[in-house]
Amino acid sequence: MGYYSINENIDLTEVKEYEEMNGDILMVPVEVGEVIRLNNIFFDFGKADLLDTSFPELDRVVKLLSEKLKISIELSGLTDNVGFDADNLKLSDDRTKSVVVYLIGKGIKDSRVLAKGYGESLLFATNDTEEDRLLNRRVGFKIMKI
Repeated sequence: MGYYSINENIDLTEVKEYEEMNGDILMVPVEVGEVIRLNNIFFDFGKADLLDTSFPELDRVVKLLSEKLKISIELSGLTDNVGFDADNLKLSDDRTKSVVVYLIGKGIKDSRVLAKGYGESLLFATNDTEEDRLLNRRVGFKIMKI
């Protein structure tokens, strides 16, 4: 079966000296129906072009798909509730398509990757604060077949 670790994004811009940090590593089983959140996929605000800082996280997905050749996934793109619903739906769809293009460019067959934008329809948090809106702006994937 195996597990996939969920990466965290740690902002160290305010750290001025050595500081030890502790944390848990979330491990998700690689099985049909499992939803895996990708925390380190980045886009400019309102755009669908992947930022270079997304590549290490996406390369982990490529590695998983390359090692387990029978896995098929559905990528899901989600947004916060800022802006119009239709615009957010299109943006989330365009972002997932950008991820698919990256994966295909790394040798993953397009038949193994489905892209779907959900806009703001699947909220992870309330959207009441900037931190909550950030949690809602995400890309992840669901394992459809192993």
